[in-house]
Amino acid sequence: MSINAYRRVQEVAASPRSTEYRLMTQITSEMIAARDAGLRGVKLMPALHRNRMVWGTFANICAIPGNRLPDDLRATIISIGLWVSRYTSDVMAGRDEIDDLIDVNRAILNGLSNENGVVGQGLPPV
Repeated sequence: MSINAYRRVQEVAASPRSTEYRLMTQITSEMIAARDAGLRGVKLMPALHRNRMVWGTFANICAIPGNRLPDDLRATIISIGLWVSRYTSDVMAGRDEIDDLIDVNRAILNGLSNENGVVGQGLPPV
């Protein structure tokens, strides 16, 4: 089986939660790698931008009328998305560190892994 065929099967078979988990793992790993490489401020832009875009997308999806998530969960996701956007600006300006963004993503990954029965796959230790 070719790698492309395997990817197509994986995409069809993946649940939305496992897809979210995989995406958040990739993004969080990128931020950890950037931090561990000693990057600061604007040099963190590629990893920070991708994280900000994902959180913005999550927030926008939660704001859509008819979203079936519970209202309190939707509100929490929207609030986190807004915080990520503001805090990312502070990190890029050198006023804050990337660690809090990594911690938030890890907390979300922990919640997703508990729902999916996947524990701690893919991320280096703190």
